[in-house]
This record gives sequence, C-alpha cells and structure tokens, in this order.
Amino acid sequence: MSQQLYPPLPARRQGSFDADALHTLYWEESGNPQGLPVLVLHGGPGGGSSPQLRRFFDPQAYRIIQFDQRGAGRSTPLGEWRDNTTQLLVDDIESLRQLFGIERWLVFGGSWGATLALAYGQAHPERCLGFLLRSVFLCGQSEIDWFLYGGETFHPELYAAFIAPIPPEERSDLLAAYWRRLSSDDPAVHLPAARGWSRYEQRRASLLGSAQPEAPGNDALDLPLARLEAHYFRHQGFLRPGQLVDGIAGIAHLPALIVQGRYDILCPPVTAFKVLSAWKGAQLQMVPDAGHTAFEAGMTAALLQATQHFHKIRRFSR
Repeated sequence: MSQQLYPPLPARRQGSFDADALHTLYWEESGNPQGLPVLVLHGGPGGGSSPQLRRFFDPQAYRIIQFDQRGAGRSTPLGEWRDNTTQLLVDDIESLRQLFGIERWLVFGGSWGATLALAYGQAHPERCLGFLLRSVFLCGQSEIDWFLYGGETFHPELYAAFIAPIPPEERSDLLAAYWRRLSSDDPAVHLPAARGWSRYEQRRASLLGSAQPEAPGNDALDLPLARLEAHYFRHQGFLRPGQLVDGIAGIAHLPALIVQGRYDILCPPVTAFKVLSAWKGAQLQMVPDAGHTAFEAGMTAALLQATQHFHKIRRFSR
C-alpha cells in the first residue's frame, strides 16, 4: 500500500562550521528537539542534501540533522575536490555530532549516503543506534565500472549521449577522460562535462523515467555532483577493497534495515546482498517495482515503514 511523505518541514535551525581552512559546511536541524536523533546523509558524493529527505521522518518523533558534505550544496567552496576524502567526511560527521551534543544517533543514507553511513559507523560504532540504508553502494571497482559502462546494456541511447563528448581514442578510460575535463578550472571545459555526467546518472535513476519534459539543467547542481563523483571514483571512495564488508563485524550488533529497488540500474541489488550476507542481523526490504530513487511510490512506502519501525523499536534507547 502506498504511503505519502510527511508534510514539508522547515528547518528549525541552520548554520555552518569550518571543517578546516578550506571547507565550510552547512547544516540544518528540524523536527522535535527531544526526538530520536537521526543523521540524514545525502548521496553523490556532491549531491547535496534536500528538505525532501527529512519528509521520511515523523517530525514529532525524530530530531533530524542534515548537512551538505564537502563541496556540495550550500557548503563552500562548491565543487571543491581538494581535501575531500571519505576519512575527512567521517571526521566532519563526528564534529557535527559534537556540535549538537548528541550521544548516539540513527544513521540514514542512500547510494553514496549508504557508503558514508557504513564508513562512519565502522569508525564510530559507539555513536550509532542503527542504520537505515537505501540502494547500497560500496564504491568498489566493479560498481564504478558498472556505473560508467553498464548503462550501455539497458540505456544504449543514454550511453551514446554520455560518451559523445569524449573523443573515440579516450573512451577506453571514461573516468580519466571525464576527470581531465571536470578538474579543469575553465568553465567552458568543465561545465559541458558536468552536464553530460550528471544527465547520464539522473536519467537512469527512476524505473520508468520522468513523465514530465526534462527540466533545464542546473550547473550549480551538476558540477559538484559530477566533479566529486569522479574524484571519489578515481580513488575507489578512499577505501580499501572490501573494507566496508569486512568492517561489518564491528557494527553487526546494531540493527540495520536495507531498502533496495529490484530494478536499480545505478546500484544493482547484488551489493545489498553482499552486505546482507555479512550482516546476519540486518533486514532487507526488496521493492519489486522500483529503481534507484527514493521517491518512487514503492520505495517511498518502504522507507516510511522503515523509519516508523525503527522509531518503534528504538524509542527508549538514547
């Protein structure tokens, strides 16, 4: 049965803090200040957070913390890839937790947000109440290769548009070819590459695609998404091969709910099953009629049920 998101919720507080000499990070707090704390991690990297994400949580039950990761959203400098690694993002989350005086919190993330949730949880298990993960991504080489080349299998017309800006002699290594352009300081070079990369991803996120004509591009969103994804992909998420699966032993005592679209083209279900096989106490909700995005009807319903379930089982644990 379909469920509706909670009504739009304005931030109760917002602000920023200096992560280091280069990066300033934007944050928002909403919901009930006495509620169950939840950290909401956005995808990308570089995707930026959205008020829509907090609508998965009952504002009377949850204290909802969001922030824009380095180089994303309203954090500055926008699109900055220097001094931007998974380990630094984990440190940023700890700084945020201390800023809010939260002892332990639920960690919620989808796609890259799930990657970062696992990395943070494994670094600081004592600070976590549990995990709500959607469309799990581990940033391994096979997943990166699938993102770059797998689109040809299901969306050959979109793949053709993706590789069109890259000369044929450079197409054997699309990541390197795109990075050369995305890392350029010249907008005439990096903006077309950012648009091509971002559109390739966004057009494949939904199972059925958009029923509306495609909206005009937004360079302020496309550039950080494309640049930071390529940056992190070049370094396999700054993670050792198999690190996040191997590290599940350190958080296996904590509850985890995984929501996965059966027809997720960006983050196929095989990754969720890898996590599930290592995390015996985790629960998996496979949504049969969904792709990658959280905002298809089946995914929305499953995520709402997950947040309601988690609050029910954890409301007395602080």
